[in-house]
Amino acid sequence: MKRPALRTGVIAVATVLGVGVLAAPALAHVTVTTIGPATQGGYAVLDFKVPSESDTASTIKLDVTFDTPVASASPQLVPGWTIKTKQVKLPQPVTTDDGTITTGVGEIVWTANGTTAKDGVPPGDFQQFFVSAGTLPERAKMTFRAVQTYSDHSVVKWIEPTIDGQPEPDHPAPSLALTPASDASTSPSVATAATTTSVKDSAGRTLGVVGIVVGALGLLTALAALRRRQNA
Repeated sequence: MKRPALRTGVIAVATVLGVGVLAAPALAHVTVTTIGPATQGGYAVLDFKVPSESDTASTIKLDVTFDTPVASASPQLVPGWTIKTKQVKLPQPVTTDDGTITTGVGEIVWTANGTTAKDGVPPGDFQQFFVSAGTLPERAKMTFRAVQTYSDHSVVKWIEPTIDGQPEPDHPAPSLALTPASDASTSPSVATAATTTSVKDSAGRTLGVVGIVVGALGLLTALAALRRRQNA
């Protein structure tokens, strides 16, 4: 009766840990958010979050194409990376204090200064790429085509459109909801609330998994101690 009891306890622990593994979040995608509100016709700091989902290769290049070019786009410097912006003709000229602008930025390419697995974004990690951009188009959503290149020469294209009412594609294109200018005054509080909720949810999930693991390890320790006492 001693060994079956211990074996039953081990199976119970494995089951608990299995539930924890199944409850882990799905693999992340390349996404885009903003720091503060993203207002139609305004400027925003875009935040492209890029995870390296490969087990062995690092992300060494990110090529992002705007569905609508913007008059101005200033990428933040990233240590260990080279950044290039590509100029294209704007759909409509933009009038500024310095005159009329007819060309803008339609594509940004970040390239790691090395091409091995030791360079770029390591496996299992992620990197944020920030861009101050504007003016944003005056419509409900802005979409980007993101092409991610790994050190083993594999390429993942995040370019598939997400259609309302249909399952999310395997490689969705990053998209950004844009707030009408008339609603901009309420955007910061909404954005802050959403960010706070997201952080709390993530922290709660993490603490829950940690609690499961700690409890399982405690159960194994207690069973092992019981077995030693029974064998003494």
